[in-house]
Amino acid sequence: MTIDLQKSRREGMRWYLLVAMHRGEPLGCSDHILKTIMDDIYGKVTPSELHQQLSYLEKKQTVTVTKSPDGHWHGRLTAVGIDIVDYTVDCPAGIARPAKYWE
Repeated sequence: MTIDLQKSRREGMRWYLLVAMHRGEPLGCSDHILKTIMDDIYGKVTPSELHQQLSYLEKKQTVTVTKSPDGHWHGRLTAVGIDIVDYTVDCPAGIARPAKYWE
């Protein structure tokens, strides 16, 4: 059995992005803040890689992304994104949400 490290990184990053934006509610987070957090977790994360994962989450309707003319992005959770982080709905494929171990 082999582990796909790139897939694991992408899906894990998506989860941590949702958690970070949840902590930033009701304002959300800028890509600068999110990149700093992802760098701490995953090492060097490029702005392009971060934007790819935010775009993915936007397509899953878990975040809304506002794109500034200067190239910076700002993300905020949707109600679905909040519910995913709060474990009140099933998590869609492609996001590495840890299993709920309490209750």
